Amino acid sequence: MNYWLVKSEPEAYSWDDLLRDGRTAWTGVRNYAARLNLRGMKKGDPVLFYHSVTEKQVVAVAEVGREAYADPTAKEGDWVCVDLAPKAKLKNPVSLEAIKGDKLLKNIGLLRQTRLSVVALTRAEYEEIVKLAKAPGK
Repeated sequence: MNYWLVKSEPEAYSWDDLLRDGRTAWTGVRNYAARLNLRGMKKGDPVLFYHSVTEKQVVAVAEVGREAYADPTAKEGDWVCVDLAPKAKLKNPVSLEAIKGDKLLKNIGLLRQTRLSVVALTRAEYEEIVKLAKAPGK
């Protein structure tokens, strides 16, 4: 099993939108490193859902519902998307500041590649964020 984090501006597509839709194609990714990550996703892999820009916090857990396939929004090139399905809202969102302040997360891709919209996580990083979500005020 692999672990992932996807970033979305909540004004463009939020966790509430995914809950409403029940499933979505994660389209529009036009970065080569993110494309490699999309291709690495397997059905059932857990995915942390991060609200970027205005909120800067991990808000929920989704899962990969369909593995990589041709992105229907791509006009040219070899771009892919996956389907994501909602799993659970985190009890307490985990802020970017809390992630930055956690020694176990110092090398997380979210901090090293700040513009990357699909980030691979280690199991330990994933579990640490989930643990932080159980503590209020993180």
